[in-house]
Order: sequence, then C-alpha cells, then structure tokens
Amino acid sequence: MVDEAIRELPCVETDSFDGLLVNYAQSRGAQAIIRGLRAVSDFEFEFQLALMNRKLNEDVETIFMMPKDTYTFLSSRIVKEIARLGGDVSAFVPEHVRKALVTRFGPASA
Repeated sequence: MVDEAIRELPCVETDSFDGLLVNYAQSRGAQAIIRGLRAVSDFEFEFQLALMNRKLNEDVETIFMMPKDTYTFLSSRIVKEIARLGGDVSAFVPEHVRKALVTRFGPASA
C-alpha cells in the first residue's frame, strides 16, 4: 500500500529491514533519521530513541519534525478504529487504503 501511495513521488522509495534503524541508516549511507512528533507526549519516547541511536552511532543524527496542526491527532490506530466501527476514513487515507480497510473490517466501513 505504501508503494502505491508514493508511486507519483519520483524521489521517494520504500524499503524494509530487520535490526536496528541506526544500522540500517548507516548501511544506506544516511546521515540523518527524520522522525515525526505529533504531540508533546511523543517527545519523551522519541528523545530516548534518538539518544540511544546517538550512542550506537554518533555519525547518524535524528531530526524531529512536527506535522501541520490538522494532522496532529491522526494515527494509524485511530484510523483503524474508525474503520472497524463503520466510520468514513476517506479524509485520512488514500482510496486504495480505504478499500483495504473495507476488505479487512467489512462494508460497514465504506
């Protein structure tokens, strides 16, 4: 689903890996990891991860970005719960993701 969502973004690619993110970043030649912070409550955990990553590899920095205020409440858990309870998630996900949620949770989530 991610591949389909980014198909029209030529400078973006998907990948998967096993193991530590900081090791994966180094194997790809990355100098930074970009992490999103939706709310202050995300910061403590993300900060701990960033410090641990720095201990594991001081050459890879972590950069935090905040979303537009219209997306701060959004999470995959909330979207799945809305779909599971039959709500309309079309404002939050691409059409192919909405269809996958309908397939998983039933037509009531259309």
